[in-house]
Amino acid sequence: MPRHSVIRPVTLKNLRSDFVWGTATAAYQIEGGAREGGRGVSIWDTFAHTEGKTRNGDTGDIACDHYHRWAGDLDLMQSLGFPAYRLNFSWVRLQPTGRGELNAEGIEFYRNLIQGCLDRGIRPFVTLYHWDLPQTLQDEGGWPARSTAQAFADYSALVVAAFKDLVHDWITINEAWCVAFLGHSWGVQAPGFTNDRLAIRAMHHVLLGHGLAVKAMRAVDPTLRVGITNILSRAQAYSQSAADLEVTEQLDARMNQITMAPVYLGAYSESTFKVFGEFGLNREPAAGELVQPGDLEVISTPTDFVGVNHYHSMLAQADASEPGGIKIHQAQPNHQSNWGWPNTPDALYEILKRVSAEYSSLPIYITENGITLDDYVDPNGEVSDPDRIDYLNGYINAIGRAAGEGVDVRGYFAWSFMDNFEWAEGYSKRFGLVYIDFATQKRIPKRSAGWYRDLIQEHKKKAGK
Repeated sequence: MPRHSVIRPVTLKNLRSDFVWGTATAAYQIEGGAREGGRGVSIWDTFAHTEGKTRNGDTGDIACDHYHRWAGDLDLMQSLGFPAYRLNFSWVRLQPTGRGELNAEGIEFYRNLIQGCLDRGIRPFVTLYHWDLPQTLQDEGGWPARSTAQAFADYSALVVAAFKDLVHDWITINEAWCVAFLGHSWGVQAPGFTNDRLAIRAMHHVLLGHGLAVKAMRAVDPTLRVGITNILSRAQAYSQSAADLEVTEQLDARMNQITMAPVYLGAYSESTFKVFGEFGLNREPAAGELVQPGDLEVISTPTDFVGVNHYHSMLAQADASEPGGIKIHQAQPNHQSNWGWPNTPDALYEILKRVSAEYSSLPIYITENGITLDDYVDPNGEVSDPDRIDYLNGYINAIGRAAGEGVDVRGYFAWSFMDNFEWAEGYSKRFGLVYIDFATQKRIPKRSAGWYRDLIQEHKKKAGK
């Protein structure tokens, strides 16, 4: 792949010499091998195989066939010079029913995968939960049931015990907000419910599961580094009217405060209670209620870093005809993205400043950020994606800007290493730095992959490494 003398973040010099560069994936989105190696059934297997739930009826049964092609994928990652990899262990591959001993075949697969990373000089960051709840636990009530939080903690401890010699960097939960609300309120992701009472119960128990897991993991390996990844969005008012300003605060409570305040401040915010009190979020912890005595102390168990996923900058407008009375607009139209998500790097800068000022002084890792485009293979067999390069450049520049103003940002993981199964959107959205021809499973590094490789090398040289 040729070198690319194209745009570079002007703030690259502000990033630490040990800044971690990487890419990210999730198990169900890439692995395939759905019925191999003793793997169990997850809520995403069930959801994707339910008629009408995913675009074109797509499933993750094969996906990128990473289960069989992992060694070649890691070779490609190494050749592209990506030094770190945020990957996800599938709960149902390691513990098919969500309880009991771990599956030996699953352990072997992931130990080989992690050792493969280490052999190639790639630093693994492992996410324990990226949405594939065992269907057996869902049948017992899923995340709205308090018992699932304990089951996750028990599972996490077993996984750390099995991998503590290979893995040092752990993430408990990916995007608690999506687990709770996309899955239980909006109904667009597994398990597909549309019930706000279930959603707030799921949210609290996912956060409780995180806290219980951190405690259980540290008991097994006190030397590990662990955090949680939350998706954070910028919410701004559509106008300066009192009504729009009020719903903007509500949107921020729904999207950001609901995860950040309990995890890092040990309490739900007043705005969060105003929005969700009617759905069962109780102000005073009480036995038998959703929030019980001691829960918030567990949820705010100290971690080692803050994980931030960021994609959205939104405008909130008061509109009684919309759900919750809020009409949401994308901050700027983006005709390059086939999802229409805006390209607003200043939003990430503002989020990083806010996290550092309001929630935590811990090191921050951007654990996901990326854009979906209508990528295609041209007649020369290449994939040119200048809009992705422009997007990544802007957001990385925003990170450098925040770092230059004192925010302790330690790493960036581009979403995603390769095109994959994009949940309910199936294979219609391409986030990858590597193009996947799903018919042949051929991998083609996009132009952005070369740009990212060169950027990493440039930073390495500037850092004197």
